Amino acid sequence: MPGKDYYKILGVGRNATEKEIKQAYRRLARRYHPDVNPGDKSAEAKFKEINEAYEVLSDPEKRQKYDHLGKQWQYAEQFSQSGPKWDFGKRGTYTTFEFEDLGSIFDNLFQGFSTKSRVRQQPRQGEDVSHPIEVTLEEVYHGTKRTIQFQTEELCPNCRGTGMIGNRLCAACGNSGKTRRFKRVEVKIPPGVSEGSKIRIAGEGKEGYGGTKGDLYLIVKMLPHQLFERKGDDLHVDVSVPLVTALLGGEVEVPTLKGKVALKIPPETQNGKVFRLSGQGMPHLGDSSRGDLLAKVMVVLPTKLREEERKLFKQLRALRLH
Repeated sequence: MPGKDYYKILGVGRNATEKEIKQAYRRLARRYHPDVNPGDKSAEAKFKEINEAYEVLSDPEKRQKYDHLGKQWQYAEQFSQSGPKWDFGKRGTYTTFEFEDLGSIFDNLFQGFSTKSRVRQQPRQGEDVSHPIEVTLEEVYHGTKRTIQFQTEELCPNCRGTGMIGNRLCAACGNSGKTRRFKRVEVKIPPGVSEGSKIRIAGEGKEGYGGTKGDLYLIVKMLPHQLFERKGDDLHVDVSVPLVTALLGGEVEVPTLKGKVALKIPPETQNGKVFRLSGQGMPHLGDSSRGDLLAKVMVVLPTKLREEERKLFKQLRALRLH
């Protein structure tokens, strides 16, 4: 491989991981930093060399090109147009050329370099970010607004994401190239959202490279309710019905998310009977219609019977046996 050996400069093997490369760079950068070696020209040159190596090996795309072309990795696009096709899909795979082939390639390559010496990186849109948000059944029933606080990650404005300012480590981001801050956003939660629903907040995702920022997606997580169970847009609830009411008929109160309603109980209603209350369920997302409320009868047996009540039940048992 012609030119400098960036792996040797950082003291890592060709199969080194990104983490190992970053650790090696930080260790060497601290050792040869100009602030640590004032007036030492050799240390300053070494520091520049370390930064040059790290700039290439820390970027997966640049590293692949470097593994194939060595010091001429910047000219990968021109190589693909001027000579045999290069496959950058697998790092560590090489193509062999005769010297005559390389000479003709470089002749064609450098003819167009009088006015343009570097290929600019294409703009890239920022990544989307997902964040869970817990909501109650009441909030989903009525719809609500919620102010959330979340952490954002952006390119450091001081070093423009490089981690360096000149020959010095960027103090603002600690050489990471990124800054983090907390942000507050008011979010509207529409009526009818369900478990797993996504609420999109445009432009609140990760920072891009010359492109637009990504979006923030809030993933709805429904909190359990002490009375109601939600199934789709229908609600299920257990309703206590006294034994006498179940036998003789009457009315009981049924809870809903907007207050109590009366439910007529026919005579001889069996335990476990389910009554459907139309339109008393959850709102459908995006329109004004609603699901139903399914009320399940739970017959309550009397306790602490008085003596007179015991006699009456004994009489009823005797009548039922004959």
